[in-house]
Amino acid sequence: KLAAEFPSEDIFLVTASPVIKAVTNFKQVSKTLEEFDVEEQPSSLLEKRYPNIRVIQSAVKQLRSDEHKIYTEDGKEYMYEKLCLCAGAKPKLIVEGNPYVLGIRDTDSAQAFQKNLAEAERIVVVGNGGIALELVYEIRGCEVIWAIKDKAIGNTFFDAGAAEFLLPKLTAESQETPIECKRTKYTVEGSEEKGRPTGASDKLGSALGPDWHEGLHLKGTKEFSHKVHIEVLCEVKKIHLQQEFIQLQQTSLTFPKGDKNVEADEVLWPVYVELTNGKIYGCNFIVSATGVVPNVEPFLDGNNFAVGEDGGLKVDKHMHTSVPDVFAAGDICTAAWEPSPVWHQMRLWTQARQMGWYAAKCMAADASGESIDMDFSFELFAHITKFFNYKVVVLGKYNAQGLGSEHELMLRCTKGHEYIKVVMQNGRMMGAVLIGDTDLEETFENLILNQMDLSAYGEDLLNPDIDIEDYFD
Repeated sequence: KLAAEFPSEDIFLVTASPVIKAVTNFKQVSKTLEEFDVEEQPSSLLEKRYPNIRVIQSAVKQLRSDEHKIYTEDGKEYMYEKLCLCAGAKPKLIVEGNPYVLGIRDTDSAQAFQKNLAEAERIVVVGNGGIALELVYEIRGCEVIWAIKDKAIGNTFFDAGAAEFLLPKLTAESQETPIECKRTKYTVEGSEEKGRPTGASDKLGSALGPDWHEGLHLKGTKEFSHKVHIEVLCEVKKIHLQQEFIQLQQTSLTFPKGDKNVEADEVLWPVYVELTNGKIYGCNFIVSATGVVPNVEPFLDGNNFAVGEDGGLKVDKHMHTSVPDVFAAGDICTAAWEPSPVWHQMRLWTQARQMGWYAAKCMAADASGESIDMDFSFELFAHITKFFNYKVVVLGKYNAQGLGSEHELMLRCTKGHEYIKVVMQNGRMMGAVLIGDTDLEETFENLILNQMDLSAYGEDLLNPDIDIEDYFD
């Protein structure tokens, strides 16, 4: 976007990764909903497309904003007129530096994970966001103990009702053939030979796209399909290596089978997880899928950035940080403007793309001294994804975020087919979750955006015999 806005200026893209993430197969589904694939491409493709872009492959060591300079790890320095920080976020690991704990957030860690899984008989997954959800669903032939701190799975995206709707898919033995994956894979040259450590590497890979597990062969050693046991309302209390566990003289548990009394485990495992509910499970390794923290490290030192509570660089409604001529976009930033009542920030691919595009417009407006209106994509939170092979659309305050107790929920659910939840406040639609092919996303998007009073329709709003789309067209 910058290259198009400033065709005669030099645009530098400084990146630690040899590949860049490109958005492909972009589809505007509705006013605010967009669907796209995320693909890794060699950086030369970007330079070919825009002759004024230069890709510099090196990590940033330091930013000196008073001098308008950045210093890279390879010992070079670059002057800038305007700078945008898009360094994303890094996985929040339950413990640092343990070889049996893998963080999954990017393409490199997904490969490390696949290598380890090939020999695994049991793993423990910790976390309850999108990646944990997808992971648990995709794993075959390996026992999975899934520890979540909430009552229900997928808490970042749904409520307990949606979780109940999805759960049968976890226990279903056979599985539909996965949809063909449309993204091409680029392996990073030279990364294979060096025999990378299997744990989380210090070098940050690039963040995973929404269908990252496609094309990865996620199968353990055992010859059965799904074996998932969910431990709810608990967190990891401690992780013991084998020797420490033997000295503890505690009992670990076998994989739970139905309602039978849980038996002590005779097998010796490489690592043990002690949960806050008192249970201990042995496993081959632990996957930490517990979210991300903004990757602000190299930029804070010596610069006066205002930082949000979540650790991100605060940006105003023109994506400007508190430091002159420095903008930020995507996972690294914290939206510090007064948001629309039905938008909130979530560190997702869709928002990263929108923020990046809008930040470029803001930088251009800033350079020419023009004023600019907030982009329409920040009017309504809208995200489309796939879980367990169902299409999932979340709109507005889909989990009644920040609405207090002054709201009501309406539900319609057809087992194995669709799940629809609407969040209402004072007769107005504030949010919705749509699972399955409901074809209601556009109608609901409009109803949330125009804040029409729907109290007159009552329960009929979700009556399957009433064609609501035609009604509100």
